[in-house]
Amino acid sequence: MPLNSNSRKSSAHDIVMTSMMTALMAVCSWISIPSAVPFTLQTFAVFCAVSLLGGRRSLFSIASYLFIGAIGVPVFSGFTGGVGVILGTHGGYIIGFIFIALIFWCTEKFPVRNTFITVLSMIVGLIVMYLFGTSWFVLIYTGKTGDITLFQALKWCVVPFIIPDLIKLFLALAITKRLKKTISL
Repeated sequence: MPLNSNSRKSSAHDIVMTSMMTALMAVCSWISIPSAVPFTLQTFAVFCAVSLLGGRRSLFSIASYLFIGAIGVPVFSGFTGGVGVILGTHGGYIIGFIFIALIFWCTEKFPVRNTFITVLSMIVGLIVMYLFGTSWFVLIYTGKTGDITLFQALKWCVVPFIIPDLIKLFLALAITKRLKKTISL
């Protein structure tokens, strides 16, 4: 069955938007905000992708980002890339971005779609990302360095990032709300 002109335009549009969000994730991962525990804007880009693209297309964007990083392109924080980063202690948090998109995608099926559901789905996705990433961290850290308690892992890897990640979430929602008015999705 041949594609009509509108479906080709839609496919090209999806590819361009997905690629732009993948590039935004890379650029935002390189931006490090200095603080007691430095953080990047990587999750900000993930929230932007989910908000702008929806669950399915943002999932493709995140998967593309992971693939590009896994093959060695330095798209992760600190201009790093490669499978070693993903398989390292903090790789679970990067892989965990997929859960933010998956949970958002699941909530797109709800009969009522409003800002509360959007925010709630992103927060639940963030919590699942934290849980997956922390479990991964404990597993890898224990194998490389020695035992660590879950409390210590949460203290190092989650607690310092909760407030910055929530700020990034709400900032992403505010920016994408304005963007949606000016670009066609």
